[in-house]
Amino acid sequence: MKNVLVLLLLLNTTDPGEISKYNRLKNKAEIAFEHGQFDVAATNYSMLYDTLNAEDPAIALNLAHSYYQLGDSANAMLKYQAAATSSDRKVKSVAYQQLGVMTDKPETLNESLQYLKSALKADPTNEEARFNYEVVKKKLEQQRQNQDDQQKQDQQDQDKKNEDQEKNQDQQDQQQNKQENQDQENQEQDNQEQQDQNQENQEKQDQEKQDGEQKEGEEQEQKEQQDQQGEKSEEQKNQEMSTKEKLEQMNISEEKAKMILEAMKNNEIQYIQQQRRKPTKAPESGKPDW
Repeated sequence: MKNVLVLLLLLNTTDPGEISKYNRLKNKAEIAFEHGQFDVAATNYSMLYDTLNAEDPAIALNLAHSYYQLGDSANAMLKYQAAATSSDRKVKSVAYQQLGVMTDKPETLNESLQYLKSALKADPTNEEARFNYEVVKKKLEQQRQNQDDQQKQDQQDQDKKNEDQEKNQDQQDQQQNKQENQDQENQEQDNQEQQDQNQENQEKQDQEKQDGEQKEGEEQEQKEQQDQQGEKSEEQKNQEMSTKEKLEQMNISEEKAKMILEAMKNNEIQYIQQQRRKPTKAPESGKPDW
């Protein structure tokens, strides 16, 4: 970094001892700064600025440079801001330039550009500040472009996400409707099957009842027939017993009775045959009956 020329100091006191101390600290600070001994330079410049209340703006600027080289950003920012209030336009321009360099970060590019713009206003001939200004300006434009592109991409991603969500929702609705229709069909089918089964069971019960009644009727009829047959058999048995008793009373054996019946049957047959041979019409008068 270029060394800034230190201006003549105006002190609040004319004490020769203070003047000697001031000059000694100043000399040590300058030598240390030139040799890159920034810690020694910062110590001596700090004593000049904070203890002896030096009003030379170059001392505040060199102290800020020393802190900056040591990596003490907080103290460097404070001292650059103090130097930026100087009436010396070149010192002011360099202070603003350094503030712009320190804020040359993605999150503070706007702030950096404003510092560099102030540096050029203070000293339009500060080419280093102009170069930094152009660099930061391009960074900021690129950042804004990237942000716009990112916003567009985010919007596209969000639109696609919304579209996918709507599509998925439509698919889910269709699937749900399909499932509901299927469930309804299954339920209707189950109900129909249940009705058919109930009807089949009822028909089966009715058939079983009818079969039972029919069977019961047949059994009753069979029983009645058996009862009738039993009564008939008993009657026949009684009749046979009565016939046998009569035959015994007439002193006729069963074999003889059968022979008599057989003869009577034969006589009846002959009688019937004779009746069939007789003419069914009377012969006409005057004609033979043959």
